[in-house]
Amino acid sequence: MRMGASKKTAYEVAERIERKLYDGISSAKILQLIFLYMRKDKPNVSHLYDLRKGLSLMDSKPEFEKFIQILLANNGFEVTQNQILAGKCGEHEVDAIAVRDGVTYFVEAKHHYGYHALTGLDESRIARAILEDVTEGYELGTTKLKIDNALLVTNTKYSEQATKYASCRNILLIGWNSPPNLSVQSMIEERNLYPLSCLRSLRRDDRARLVASGIVLMKQITEEPPTNISRKTGIPQHVLEKIREQIELDL
Repeated sequence: MRMGASKKTAYEVAERIERKLYDGISSAKILQLIFLYMRKDKPNVSHLYDLRKGLSLMDSKPEFEKFIQILLANNGFEVTQNQILAGKCGEHEVDAIAVRDGVTYFVEAKHHYGYHALTGLDESRIARAILEDVTEGYELGTTKLKIDNALLVTNTKYSEQATKYASCRNILLIGWNSPPNLSVQSMIEERNLYPLSCLRSLRRDDRARLVASGIVLMKQITEEPPTNISRKTGIPQHVLEKIREQIELDL
């Protein structure tokens, strides 16, 4: 249904897949069957990757970083991109500063190409060390920006150790399906913020040009005239129009 199927079609597809299940079937195989059976009802689904795979196909820098900045900005955070924070012992380049409900976070975006990989304890430890250094820097007057907390965002899940440590140290972890009201998956699906990397038919070099011009979401393609985008990216207008048609069908 998230891919646009009617409730009736969704149940029909689920029943067909259920008859083909066997012990040990992989989630990738189930997804393959979903795409296969969905094409009859929604032919354009063949243009899409599933969301988790699409996220994994992103370039870590700058694509995933820009995507996370946009994702947070559309979900109640005031976001300032790519900042350098002066601590007591050194300077720290962070992916963003985000403010929500009076709390100021520095943001680190952690991307994994393997979406089944876990984001581990080291990232939380590093975030804690940065937080301590910039807090001491603020107290000494080396920076005027007071950072209250660290915020890590990843396209995967967190290890149990990472989650336990972050909870103890009051570090906010946003992952693929956690926390329930602010997960990467829910933020994308609830506000239709699907990344360009989910579009199977989009060439990698064209996607890189779009990202360089600040376009990382499918909906951004539909919100701006192809002539403007072509001028900024150098991508031929007819190519952009075809991409736009596919996106409008998918969205």
